[in-house]
Amino acid sequence: MALYRTYRPRTFDEVIGQEHITKTLENMIMNGHIGHAYLFTGTRGTGKTSVAKIFARAVNCLSPVHGSPCGKCANCLKLQQDNDINIIEMDAASNNKVDDIREIREKVRFMPVDVKYKVYIIDEVHMLTDSAFNALLKTLEEPPKHVIFILATTEVHKLPQTILSRCVRFDFRLVSVSALIEHLRKIFDKEKVECDEESLKLIATAGEGSVRDTLSIADSIASYCQGKITKEETLRILGTTDYNLNLEFFGYLKEREVGGILALIDRMEKDGKNLAVFSKDVSRHARNLLVIKTCENASKILNLPDDVFALFKQQADTFDEKDLIRYMQVFSAAENELRYTLSVRLLLETTCLTAITGMDAKKN
Repeated sequence: MALYRTYRPRTFDEVIGQEHITKTLENMIMNGHIGHAYLFTGTRGTGKTSVAKIFARAVNCLSPVHGSPCGKCANCLKLQQDNDINIIEMDAASNNKVDDIREIREKVRFMPVDVKYKVYIIDEVHMLTDSAFNALLKTLEEPPKHVIFILATTEVHKLPQTILSRCVRFDFRLVSVSALIEHLRKIFDKEKVECDEESLKLIATAGEGSVRDTLSIADSIASYCQGKITKEETLRILGTTDYNLNLEFFGYLKEREVGGILALIDRMEKDGKNLAVFSKDVSRHARNLLVIKTCENASKILNLPDDVFALFKQQADTFDEKDLIRYMQVFSAAENELRYTLSVRLLLETTCLTAITGMDAKKN
């Protein structure tokens, strides 16, 4: 099984980065304040479906432990089975018609089997049609006492206000890099995979706050490296730029050396680097330098090794804040275009020249 499936949380304590949600749900269960409709919203891979399944088991658990399912009672063992009829998962992306919701309306009348609640988890609920939303609204207004709805979505702004007003809403946050690093470290220890600290940070950063994406990346890298993950292999698989290349590139930007920039891009292309990813790394590096220049606790924010932070700080001191902001704007704007252009190199070179000439025009 994939790592993200093997290490899917089974209790609220195992969910990382969402303490503001798990603690509230635990208190609701311990106090017996169970609602009939919940809305879980947030970026992909942050734990919406996992928490929904934990909650579905917890409300039916015979001996909940601090609000979490015990995992040992008859109900917990029953509900852990993927085909249990009391926890119904529906993907609204492929079941978004009014007839699909009408089918739910017909089935909610039936009592759960051997447990207290029947739980419907509707994923990507924003994909429902208008008529399907209207049909769902009627069920949410007067649901049977034995039914709980959990609606999950990455695009909450697409939901009608009438649906939002009838749900208890929880917003899932992106998980911090430090939390992802700690999670990866525990998993690699269990899997007996060696991984240096630099690689852990690279993988966690590449996951961009998504636990699922982070574990998927870690899975592919661990498989390739066969039990021993190194920084060099991680950089090669991710297509990410080594920080030394970023420092070199920004040195050319500072001195406005067009020839140096073009030669560096040529070298990266010959080495098989992903130039679209490099543009993203440039934006991130500009942001890192800006954080160093403007934040007192920059070291804690960036979570970089001391020697790397010292190099970044040395370079940050040579730049103007306005120039760094401009680099962030120019290279971030180019990211979408780089995904679809026929000539990534030409567009990247043009973007670099735009960044330089824009700074020249400002100074002249």
